[in-house]
Amino acid sequence: MAKEFSITPVSVPRVETKYRRIQTPLPAPETVPVLESLHRSELRAMQGQPPVLWDRAEGFQVYDPAGNRWIDWSSGVLITNAGHSHPDVVEAILNQTQKRMIASYMFPNAARAAFAERFSSLLPEGHRKVFLLSTGSEAVECAIKLCRTHGIKTGGRAKNVIVSYEKAFHGRTLGAQQAGGIPALKEWIVNLDPGFAQVPFPDGFRTTDTSFDFFLKCLDEQGIGAPNVAGVILETYQGGSAAFAPKEYMQSLREWCTAHKILLVCDEVQAGFGRTGTMWGFEHYGIVPDLTSWGKGISSSLPLAAVAGREDVMDLHPPGSMSSTHSGNPVCCAAALASLEAILKENLVENSRRMGNLLHERLNRMASKHPQIGCVAGKGLVAGVSCVKPGKEPDGELAWDVVERCYHKGLLMFSPVGFGGGTVKICPPLMITEEALEESLAVFEEAFAEVAAEHEARQETAAR
Repeated sequence: MAKEFSITPVSVPRVETKYRRIQTPLPAPETVPVLESLHRSELRAMQGQPPVLWDRAEGFQVYDPAGNRWIDWSSGVLITNAGHSHPDVVEAILNQTQKRMIASYMFPNAARAAFAERFSSLLPEGHRKVFLLSTGSEAVECAIKLCRTHGIKTGGRAKNVIVSYEKAFHGRTLGAQQAGGIPALKEWIVNLDPGFAQVPFPDGFRTTDTSFDFFLKCLDEQGIGAPNVAGVILETYQGGSAAFAPKEYMQSLREWCTAHKILLVCDEVQAGFGRTGTMWGFEHYGIVPDLTSWGKGISSSLPLAAVAGREDVMDLHPPGSMSSTHSGNPVCCAAALASLEAILKENLVENSRRMGNLLHERLNRMASKHPQIGCVAGKGLVAGVSCVKPGKEPDGELAWDVVERCYHKGLLMFSPVGFGGGTVKICPPLMITEEALEESLAVFEEAFAEVAAEHEARQETAAR
């Protein structure tokens, strides 16, 4: 059962550093009426994050109305790659709204054209057609549609299977959740589409056989052959754990897909725009997918998503047959162009790589001290710290308590519940400084050591 954060204020130690300030009980008493209002008016499912009433967010810091200040390790769930409220993004939004052009449906607008052309120009040759949408889930749904359309065209109606991976998360809409690999998240569907199949993700931790032959074996055991497969979709790194596949595996997968006219789709919703220390996450594999889905960090702010890919695939459907009400919203596109240019101008991809090296070095050093850390996964400024019980069983309670203790100390992350439960996800804005990263790592190490010791003490007491 999912845990919930209490909105009853509790006393916590005061914190006052260059980057953090905790000066009230948490949540701040003056914010409780708003939190209670949200509890009354919104669905319970929205209550899964630390109860910080965001009043202002700038750079890598988040503030509440009471003056408390956190270093943000969430990026608002991997959105604010260029940083919260980046001045260029804010200015672009204001300029676009002042033009009194804030919506145009599918009618052309200059902001959409400018962003689409700039985004396209940075993508690999042969992968440059772009379709702008609203959310990552919508982009995944579109990619699935294109895979099946292409499969039917090249192999007939029997070529319709979408292969994806266990423990994957592709979104919360019907098709995206069927492509997802978390059974609990799709129990509500009941009548699952038999044209979706999952195989183990070759993370090297929970799936120790990372050979491509194992992929083929898993398909064969499900009675699926290459002539039946329309597309293979995977997160460039798995969203719940931050695990990457081996480079050799991905190159073999690319070759297999090409040989059998199967579309390879990399879901870059969490990985793109510098997050992993390269501009696009799939660069780590030395491949180019046929399709990619994008979202989250695409604008560092407003809702925007995209599908990109091969022209012959992207243009399978005729004019007017694929659309989205808010496709290429001009305000969102203005923000996205400003964010993209800021990432390039400020060399945030390189900063992600350098800060990522520091992050992963420190986390791996932690793992060598704490048997409760099963593995550390990720690249650049994304990391997953897998909290485990003996035998690699995920320890969701430990992960939850670590996130809560960090929140009390001025370090903010999103809750791990619902994504395997046992992984603490770390993903600060890409412009975080070395000094701030060092401070936040010290907080994380302290919080983890405290919580791990408390859990051990409880276990020893229970065993007596």
